[in-house]
Amino acid sequence: MAKKNKSDRIRDLFNSINDSHREQWETTNQQGYDFYLDNQLSVQEKESLEDQGMPTFTVNRILPVVEMLNFYATANNPRWQAIGTEGSDSDVASVFSDIADYIWNGSDGSALYSNAINDAVTKSVGYLMVDVDPNQDNGMGEVVIKNPNSFDIYVDPKSRDPLFRDASHILIRKILPKEQLLNLYPEYSAKIKKASGSYTEDNFSNGPDYTHDIQGNDINHAFNKEGGDSPLIDYIEAFEKESRPFYNVFIQIPPKQEDLKKAQEQVDVTIKEATQEMEVRLQEMQTQMQQQVEAGEMLPERMELELEKAVKENEAQLAQMSQELLAKAQQQLVITKNEVLSEPAYKVFMEDEVNKMYVIEAIKFYKKIVTLTCIVGDTFLKEKDLPVEEFPIVPFCYKWTGTPFPLSAVSPLVGKQREINKAHQLMVHNASLGSSLRWMYEEGSVDTDYWEKYSSAPGALLPVNSGYERPTPVMPMQLSNSFAQIVEFGKQEMEYLAGIYSQAMGNPSGQSETYRGMLAMDEYGTRRVKQWMKSCVEPSLVQLGKVIKGYSQAVYKANKVFRLVQPNALQEEGKEVEINIPIYNDMGEAVSKFMDYESAKFDVKIVAGSTLPVNRWAYLAELKELLKLGVVDDIAVLAETDVRAKDKIAQRKSLYAQMQSQISQLQEQVKDSEGQNQTLQRQLINAGIKAKVMQVENEVRKEAGVATSKMKDTAKQMDNDRSLTRDRLRLIEQEAKQRKQDGSTKG
Repeated sequence: MAKKNKSDRIRDLFNSINDSHREQWETTNQQGYDFYLDNQLSVQEKESLEDQGMPTFTVNRILPVVEMLNFYATANNPRWQAIGTEGSDSDVASVFSDIADYIWNGSDGSALYSNAINDAVTKSVGYLMVDVDPNQDNGMGEVVIKNPNSFDIYVDPKSRDPLFRDASHILIRKILPKEQLLNLYPEYSAKIKKASGSYTEDNFSNGPDYTHDIQGNDINHAFNKEGGDSPLIDYIEAFEKESRPFYNVFIQIPPKQEDLKKAQEQVDVTIKEATQEMEVRLQEMQTQMQQQVEAGEMLPERMELELEKAVKENEAQLAQMSQELLAKAQQQLVITKNEVLSEPAYKVFMEDEVNKMYVIEAIKFYKKIVTLTCIVGDTFLKEKDLPVEEFPIVPFCYKWTGTPFPLSAVSPLVGKQREINKAHQLMVHNASLGSSLRWMYEEGSVDTDYWEKYSSAPGALLPVNSGYERPTPVMPMQLSNSFAQIVEFGKQEMEYLAGIYSQAMGNPSGQSETYRGMLAMDEYGTRRVKQWMKSCVEPSLVQLGKVIKGYSQAVYKANKVFRLVQPNALQEEGKEVEINIPIYNDMGEAVSKFMDYESAKFDVKIVAGSTLPVNRWAYLAELKELLKLGVVDDIAVLAETDVRAKDKIAQRKSLYAQMQSQISQLQEQVKDSEGQNQTLQRQLINAGIKAKVMQVENEVRKEAGVATSKMKDTAKQMDNDRSLTRDRLRLIEQEAKQRKQDGSTKG
């Protein structure tokens, strides 16, 4: 059997995927999409109602539900965070969120994400696709995000992963004019011009005869630049996964003899310095021991033994140091590389005997590769390997069913929508019959043309021919009072099924005026939406972030500066992020990179709830309460308001805060100066008091000395007087004795 060419293989693959299950799924979800666009009556239903004289209007209760689901899921842009696997990757990983914002804003990601969520709600699944536009940035290329049509995607039916990561293939099939393909791929113009082939384009919509919109499948013609017809042809992009063998090769290149000689010289210099240091220490040790021997504290034999041990230890240390230094130097000179090579590249590499000598180990493993094959009609266009291991097409499902055919949010509402439409049509038709009576009459009794023209006119005079019975009005059957409740019950059940209640759409009944009440309503009334966001939307956003990471690392290999606009609410100036900054040596050669984004390894995660809306007024009221408690500052409150020129106000408040800080510092300095002055004054007063006290003490000491000397002189004078008195008494006594002796002699 002859091997099929690539074009026939992709064509057969598409035909196998486009089976009855796929047609049933697309028919069901196309109906839901039509109901969302208010195309709720088929051609047969419309004709039947018109034949019965009944109204053909519809009351679209699905549209507001879809819009509210879209609002909750797309109120804010998603934000990603990257976590480096190693410490050296943390700085590079921190710029990933900025690069992701740059790619998101450059691709108008908000609009594309909103369309994808709208497709998920109405068509059961929406898609965002990451691609590279090689012509942007003057040929350097830019990573871009696209939003393919949900019904143009054909997924492997055996996929059982919510994000279709286990699918063997995913196809995108479009019906495009050749003129458009020539603009998209001018480098393949020759192939596109000669491409031919028949195609069938299924239209699962109810038809354009009554619809309120024009959908893609309704347009089946195109024009070229001259205004003539441009032939349509099918264009298929096939994304396929395959496991290819790779080799993880460890290469070790030994150093050159010149480098080894230089390393030996450096080691010799280090050993020489260490030898001199050890000799000085040995001399110091010998001197200390000699002093101990002279003091009688050590024997000479002990000194000789210790010196011999020290010499041997020094020699052993020098030998070991020499070996370690030489080994380290040689290890630094050895170049060890780790490269991942495909099997063909590995075989070519190993054919060289020199390369084979340097290979230490080669580990074979299998790596998932995503390939892209493009065909136009019956012609093969191109084939290439993508720089990611996962499909660049990321699905956003509403309700995953375990297969690539999920359910939409609109499908359960179709029955209730039909019930509401029918109830409204019957009530309006009954009211119309009551206001425009029908009549039963005998032929010839009335002028039918006159009665048809004036029978419903107020105050009309209707003639009746004599001899006939008067016409009898035919009254419509009165509808039951409970019939009017069907509409209200239907609306409530639709809100319950969708999880979107009228209060969430601004219905004033049941609304709370306090911010706590509003926050509680947002919390309890949107839990089903948050569950869908957490279980379906956020995992898809994580997968989208990983695909953006893979593509951005493959594309942004050169030095590049990313310029972001308005990174936060209070900052109008842009922000610049630079990656792959070259590092030059002394010769001016680029030897490495700083912020090497290509080789960094990090994991990506989504900031939970980053796309959900926030009740601004309730949140602002909560911030005011936190401001009173001192938990947040006034700048945080200002950032959430709608005040104009918030950045200028923040700058002024910052300037006021700086001036206030300076004033406070000056006031503190003045207080310190006043305190110092008061201290100095007290010290001066204390010094004056001490001086006066010392002066008084000196005067007292002086007067006390004078008084003491006077007292001493007085005491001395008194002693002299007492001595004179004693001398006088002794003389008197002597004289008295002498007289007595003289008297006795005379007697």
